[in-house]
Amino acid sequence: MLQDDMTWAPEGEVAMSTLVFDSDDLERTEDFLSKAYAKMRIGSSTPSANRARIRRDTIESITVDELDLDFDMSYAVSPLGRICLCVVHTGTIEDHVYPGVEDAFGPGDVVSLAPPDLPYSGRVRNARYNITMLDPALLSQVAATVEQRTPQPVRLTGHRPHSAAAAGHLRRTIAYVRDHALADPAIADQPLIRATVSQLLAGSVLTAFPNTALTDPTASDRNDAHPDTLQRALSHIDDHAAEPLTVADIAAAAHVSIRALQYAFRRHLDTTPMAYVRRVRLAHAHHDLATAAPETATVADIATRWGFFHPARFAALYRETYRTTPGATLRR
Repeated sequence: MLQDDMTWAPEGEVAMSTLVFDSDDLERTEDFLSKAYAKMRIGSSTPSANRARIRRDTIESITVDELDLDFDMSYAVSPLGRICLCVVHTGTIEDHVYPGVEDAFGPGDVVSLAPPDLPYSGRVRNARYNITMLDPALLSQVAATVEQRTPQPVRLTGHRPHSAAAAGHLRRTIAYVRDHALADPAIADQPLIRATVSQLLAGSVLTAFPNTALTDPTASDRNDAHPDTLQRALSHIDDHAAEPLTVADIAAAAHVSIRALQYAFRRHLDTTPMAYVRRVRLAHAHHDLATAAPETATVADIATRWGFFHPARFAALYRETYRTTPGATLRR
């Protein structure tokens, strides 16, 4: 059985899509996996049981898959060209190999399967697991390497998180994205939601894994982090709050490096650029709630329009800032 439930956006926009695959035909499963990931060969050591169940949710440059295989499957995969994260729920992944690495993963493990440009192989043993893939370019939207004005691509330098706490945070972030941002196509199709989700996931990946990003400001960054830099950044945020924004976009508008921008916000406002973006968008949401007609508007619609996709977190942030609830503001 192959169920294809696609939610299409108008031409020129990016849709969220959901794809469900369920088959006990190994050849068909191989064909599906080759199209969904990269060219691969799979095999089974348990010919009496070959059922594969896969659900894929896609949003712009991110895919989140839940896979359930009730058999032992070997795999050999061509380079994906993407960062591929794996969270094992049950079962094991064994003999996982790519140049320079050989490892095995079990329940609770969170790993990066291989660098985007390398092939890998291994064996899945009767496992249920999550595969989350993202465009490597997303990492450079939230961080930069040592090069100042023209950041080099940020790369992961290890396949396991540097601590159990970092692994747990990334695991929760993936579940949060899957269960809240991707659970409702009406939410996921909002442009600010897509941008927020992409940056949230990219930031969590960089926090979890060793990488080439340089976070401490250099002497040049400190010199650039003056009030004029901050003012250029604030003006750009105010003018473009309704559009997808990344820290790299804001840094480019302020004519400084990402680190200089982050240092300027920390030095002068004791916050981060994206926290300030969130504050500005919250103010817009507050205005819309205060001026909307409660008969035709909802809190959820206004929140998602401004990039807030978790109702409880939006309500908590709103209450902390305005000392009332979003619903009370809308009704008033």
